Amino acid sequence: MPQQKKRHEERTTGVEAAARSESGGVAASAQVVVEVSGLSHRGLVRENNEDHFLVSRVDRTMQTLASNMPPGAVPDRSEDTVYGMLVADGMGGHAAGEVASRTAIATLVDLVLRTPDIIMRLDEHYTEEALLRFERRFQEIAKVLREKAKADVRLAGMGTTMTLACSAGSDLIVAHVGDSRAYLLRERRLQRLTSDQTMAQFLADSGMISQDEIESHPMRHVLTGALSTGDGPTDVDLTAQRLLNGDQVLLCTDGLFDMVSDTSITALLQQPGSTSEVCQRLVTAALEAGGRDNVTVVLARFRIGKEGT
Repeated sequence: MPQQKKRHEERTTGVEAAARSESGGVAASAQVVVEVSGLSHRGLVRENNEDHFLVSRVDRTMQTLASNMPPGAVPDRSEDTVYGMLVADGMGGHAAGEVASRTAIATLVDLVLRTPDIIMRLDEHYTEEALLRFERRFQEIAKVLREKAKADVRLAGMGTTMTLACSAGSDLIVAHVGDSRAYLLRERRLQRLTSDQTMAQFLADSGMISQDEIESHPMRHVLTGALSTGDGPTDVDLTAQRLLNGDQVLLCTDGLFDMVSDTSITALLQQPGSTSEVCQRLVTAALEAGGRDNVTVVLARFRIGKEGT
């Protein structure tokens, strides 16, 4: 049994795909190729893995089977593709953290699948609507966690971070709660797309400590935001931006960035190899540095425009 559990924890997934439109009605994702992988490891100290991740793809396809319309008036085939990537780091006594992160992801998937009009293309209006939907979904997740804890006292106080990135063509939206992170590597420069919802970050933002003091501050892991069983609304950070050809998006739990510096992460992301191989190198680097926590990474690469076809 322990060996089976370990294989599950170290499971990696990878996929490379493009959505294409054969004639007319070009999809927003038609010129985008996405290669994405994920990997999670228990680490070298923790007894169980409270991290979970998910990589998903949603497609909407139209194909003309028969018509007397003039050639080119309607597309022979059109396809929109949306990629969803997320990591969740659970917290709580015993197995409660593992339950929290697993429940949060399963609930989000259920909410998305029950949405009758999934947004597949992001203009200004639909980007705002998509962000508002994720805001509402995160609140629903917190509600489910509260109800689950009420039904089982052993789960009282459980919670989880959740960092989600969703790409539609070259548009990216990010929804974030807690202290897992989303990074963007663009032209060899690593930038953080999320801000840690921790007491140390709050103190730095308030000017009470410097940004350089955050990493060594005793309250760097004290969360000010999480999907949890507590009362009140959840503070969800929402952002949107346009991706460029060659961009890489990395999602990770604190088991990576607590062990591996941003400089080292940048260097590893620039090494040759598939996203699956780079994910393995990132996790290995965290383990070699001590592996004091569960470590989970999801990495996506985007080839956009003529170079993506």
